[in-house]
Amino acid sequence: MGFKHRKADVISNPRIQLNSENTTAAVKYFVGSETSVFSISDLRIPIWSILATLGLGLLVLLPGGFVYMWVARHISAETSHTMPWLGGYVDHAVMLVIALVLSAWLSKGRLAEYGLRWPQGKSYVLSALVWGTSFGVLMTAVDYFPQILKRIPPPEHLSLTPLSLIGWLGAYGVVVGFTEEIPFRGLLQTFLMRHTSGRIRCGEFDMHVGGVILALLFALAHITSFWQGNVWLAIGQQSYGFVLGIVYAYWREKSGSLLAPILGHNISDGTEYALMFLMTWLWR
Repeated sequence: MGFKHRKADVISNPRIQLNSENTTAAVKYFVGSETSVFSISDLRIPIWSILATLGLGLLVLLPGGFVYMWVARHISAETSHTMPWLGGYVDHAVMLVIALVLSAWLSKGRLAEYGLRWPQGKSYVLSALVWGTSFGVLMTAVDYFPQILKRIPPPEHLSLTPLSLIGWLGAYGVVVGFTEEIPFRGLLQTFLMRHTSGRIRCGEFDMHVGGVILALLFALAHITSFWQGNVWLAIGQQSYGFVLGIVYAYWREKSGSLLAPILGHNISDGTEYALMFLMTWLWR
């Protein structure tokens, strides 16, 4: 992943450094100590900041969901069959617009504070390429383990037409990184980093507690998967989702940019869909 811990680097972007966090003061350890392998220090998480983050998340997600349902009701059956990904494009476009508007409002137009700029220092682009590809393969193995064992196509019944390839790979290999990372690692993580404090360190790697909270909230938002199907599949999906949330949050914090999270997200999801098409072609 290319993680490097620097004691002087409390938060790479000084604009989002917390006013309440005095880096020259004595560190207060909530868990562990300066010499322990794992530690949590200078922890302050007001309940209102969690509730406000959840509220912002709902403001971003709910309108897109309503628009998705409206599109699904009003397009023809033929269009729905040939372009099943169309509603997803519309849904994610709404999410992106709302996230950009909220980020501009909260930052008073300084969108660079919310990660919309080139990396400041290390870019983590190479890490995004490697981790994105690796997690794309892992996600495919977890999500479609029974199909891989039986050598049968994924249950999505993907069409192998050029339109289908362009639609799905465009959605999950190009668009999704922008439409999910700008709301999550841009808007929500930055908001949490402004209004909470704390460092979580494991060995040589450390990050702001806000990124970990966001990864946990994202995992909890998908907890319904435990009673919708195979529990082991749900555990696997929750696990890799949480780890990816941590990795994306780390890249965003250390680089001060959303470039690596966007690339990593696009590559991981795009790799999975490319492998799904390959499975469909091989085992149809």
